Amino acid sequence: MRGLLVVNPKATTTSARTRDVLAGALRSEMELTVGFTRRRGHGFDLARDAAAGGVDVVVALGGDGTVNEVVNGLMAAQRGPQTPALAVVPGGSTNVFVRALGLPRYAVDATSVILKALRRGTSRRVSLGLADDRYFTFCAGLGLDAAVVRRVEQARRKGRRSTPGLYLRSTLGQYFVEGRRAPGITLEQGGTEPAEGLANVIVQNTAPWTYLGDRPIHASPRASFDSGLDVLALQALHLPSTLHTVTQMLAHQPDDPDERGDVTGKKIMVRHDLAEFVVRCATPQAFQLDGDYLGEREKVKFTAVPGALRVIC
Repeated sequence: MRGLLVVNPKATTTSARTRDVLAGALRSEMELTVGFTRRRGHGFDLARDAAAGGVDVVVALGGDGTVNEVVNGLMAAQRGPQTPALAVVPGGSTNVFVRALGLPRYAVDATSVILKALRRGTSRRVSLGLADDRYFTFCAGLGLDAAVVRRVEQARRKGRRSTPGLYLRSTLGQYFVEGRRAPGITLEQGGTEPAEGLANVIVQNTAPWTYLGDRPIHASPRASFDSGLDVLALQALHLPSTLHTVTQMLAHQPDDPDERGDVTGKKIMVRHDLAEFVVRCATPQAFQLDGDYLGEREKVKFTAVPGALRVIC
């Protein structure tokens, strides 16, 4: 078996020594090449070239941004059923995709699970979301949540660590400074009336939406790798209704997706298991995929891609 380990050397929770140990362990099961990302987008290039070259497994060691780049590189190779399997070793601060798969959040423990799966030959197919021409593994957003991601990235470029406290401060700052302005977002789904006057849109490919430390945050609790895309949209960002929504998102939810209840409220729109829809904005809005800020957009087409990728887990 041939494998590529894509390493983000700036991953926040792994050291050079840990990376060497993990690479050595993976070499016990495959002929392994190691590629280090040198710039934003480099993970895409490494994964695409590996897929085109016939590699069997690509292992991503890094955070959700690294995983997103690797996934997009694998899909860009257009190998169809011959697309390499993906394995993920968590190395970021949040690691939503890894935890949504049910893998341990620590690198050594996750590697142990991956090695056992490789020996048994076990894997699973997961769906992906597609936003225009870019795939995402767990979430996308337009409006407030994406603007918060932008603030966090700006803080990290200034040397701040990505912590739950940083996200909380960024959220409060964004909301009270400019987050309550009406951006005029519309969701268009074939066969239904457009949903107009939305203030923020969160799209999920699985649950949870994200984590606050160890605590999962559920915007669309029924979202699953085995169904289409789910949407939670806020129709207003008034303080009482927004606090009510946040409280529900933080509330405990059962492990079984079928037992989870939707977030409810007069200013909330919920959609479950969508195959395709378009989001339009009256003015350009902040846009994020898998926790990475991608600039501002006026229109994004979202598509669910069932069973798109084989994951070792």
